[in-house]
Amino acid sequence: MSSVAVVTGASSGIGAATVRRLVKDGFDVVGVARRADRLAALEEETGARVRPLDVTDENDVLRFAAELETCDVLVNVAGGALGAEPVALARAGDWRHMYEVNVLGTLHVTQALLPLLRAGAGGTVVTVTSTAAFVNYEGGGGYSAAKHAEHALVETLRLELGGEPVRVVEVAPGMVRTDEFALNRLRGDAAKAAAVYEGVDRPLSADDVAECVSLVVGLPLHVNVDRLVVRPLAQAAQHKVHRGPLFPS
Repeated sequence: MSSVAVVTGASSGIGAATVRRLVKDGFDVVGVARRADRLAALEEETGARVRPLDVTDENDVLRFAAELETCDVLVNVAGGALGAEPVALARAGDWRHMYEVNVLGTLHVTQALLPLLRAGAGGTVVTVTSTAAFVNYEGGGGYSAAKHAEHALVETLRLELGGEPVRVVEVAPGMVRTDEFALNRLRGDAAKAAAVYEGVDRPLSADDVAECVSLVVGLPLHVNVDRLVVRPLAQAAQHKVHRGPLFPS
C-alpha cells in the first residue's frame, strides 16, 4: 500500500507542483484547496485524489481529517501575500487574511492530521514558509509577520514532538516565480508583478520548490531537515538580487 501524502494549497503554484512530484515519487496524494475546478484538472492530470477545502474553516478541516484512514506525510503549502504597502498605510484586513491563511490554516490542518501522523510507523510534516519568516523588508510587514508566526509554529511543534517518530521540516524559499503569487499580492497589477522578476536570470519555479519537498520527505526517517533555505542563484540574500544574465542562453 502506498504511503498517503496530503498537500494543501494544491490548486496552483508550489502546491500543485508538489502534488505532481509526490505522485511521481509513488505516494497516494490527496490535494486540497478552495478551487474545485483547478483540483478537478489536477486530478485528471496526475491521478491524485482531491478535495475542495478551505484551510481557514476549522470545522471543514476536521471533517476532511475524519475522511482519511491514514496519513504519512503532510505538506502545508496554503498561504500567500496580500498587499505591499508600508506599515503606515497597511490595511488591517490584509494582515488578518494573511494570518488566517498562513498561520491558522497551517494550525488547523496540522492539528487535525497529527493523530494519523502519530499513528503510523513514522510521519512527516513539511511546512513551506518563506525567507520572509526570518528576514524583514520594506512593504512586507504583514506577510513577514505571518511567516514569522508560521515559523514559530513549526519550530515549537518540533520541540513538542521530541521523542516521537514524527519529523517536522520547514522549507523556506526565496524568490519564486509562479503565475499567481506576485499578481495576487499586487492586487492584479500585471505590470508591477512582472517588475518583481524583471532581469532576474531564472528565479525559482514551483517545480524547484517541489523538488526540495521531495528531497526532505525522501530522506531516511531518522534524518530531519529542520529548515531548508532555498533561493535562486541570482538572489544572494533577501535584499541582494542580481538582475542580468548569469547563464549562457
